[in-house]
Amino acid sequence: MTTPLRPADAPETLPPVSATSAASAAVPARGSRLRISARSAPYVLLLPFLALFLIFGLFPLGFSLYLAFQSWEPTSGLGAMSFVGWDNFRFALSDEWFWKSMWNTLWLAVAGGVPQHLVAIPLACFIHAGFKRWRNIVLGAYFVPYITSTVAVAIVFTLLYSTEYGLINAVLRGLAKWPLIGALMPAQAIDWINDPEHLKPAIAVLVFWRFVGFNIVLYLAGLQAIPRDLYEAATIDGAGPLQQFFHITLPGLKPMILFGVTLSVVGGLQLFEEPFILTPDGRGGSDQAGMTAAVYLYRTAFDFNDFGAASAMSWLLFIAVGALTWAIHRGIGRGLR
Repeated sequence: MTTPLRPADAPETLPPVSATSAASAAVPARGSRLRISARSAPYVLLLPFLALFLIFGLFPLGFSLYLAFQSWEPTSGLGAMSFVGWDNFRFALSDEWFWKSMWNTLWLAVAGGVPQHLVAIPLACFIHAGFKRWRNIVLGAYFVPYITSTVAVAIVFTLLYSTEYGLINAVLRGLAKWPLIGALMPAQAIDWINDPEHLKPAIAVLVFWRFVGFNIVLYLAGLQAIPRDLYEAATIDGAGPLQQFFHITLPGLKPMILFGVTLSVVGGLQLFEEPFILTPDGRGGSDQAGMTAAVYLYRTAFDFNDFGAASAMSWLLFIAVGALTWAIHRGIGRGLR
């Protein structure tokens, strides 16, 4: 008599395998075919950015350098390009309007940029020390002009600068009634936009108002990075607020000052939107007093259809920006070592 097999001793039996299940077992899952190695994953993820940067960054830059040595009118097509060598650079360096636009740009960069930092540093210190709970609200109020649309800002300032109904001329007429101040006030309303002598100061005020809040944010961030122990030790040693400002605050803000001044120089030399929108003709106003280098580049390319000369001027402007940035780093950056 045979002994029945226990379940453990019973032979293993496999379930029947169909053709469909066998085929699915032989083919790997779809997700496994899309897997990438850990070494190549960063490069694959960077491909969208690299493609956009190549198309909209490097290609325009290289094409601009190529155009600087060509004579080209875009309405004639790409086949109308002709190599002219350094003629576009010679034309730019001998063009009186180009040098006038460079002078206007430098004037506006200094007049609108330097006061920003002279005002932003004390304001940042005041906000840092005087506002604890409401600091973000006050800082946001100063930062609003930076994020406001340039067109909206230019329209508001056009109304402020109006000769007949502008608020600025109304304030000046009110101050003229005071005995001592009236002698210093102009006899008639100032035409801020159409008068070449007052157009550049009007643009500089607009630039100052727009970007001073941005610099306040920068310097407030720098103030928060300065250790409080330094101020406490200085207070124990008997140093007053003014001494602490010059011996602790300013040295601690030097890296941020270098960064902020560099941004102001680069942005000031590329000034385009404010004079383009504020001037009535959009080309620099009367006597080209508000024509910056960027505005003149635009006019050379789209008004005069000379893209080769415009490209050459843009590279000359790039050299000027690089030279001034290097000078700033040599002047301010030397004190950081």
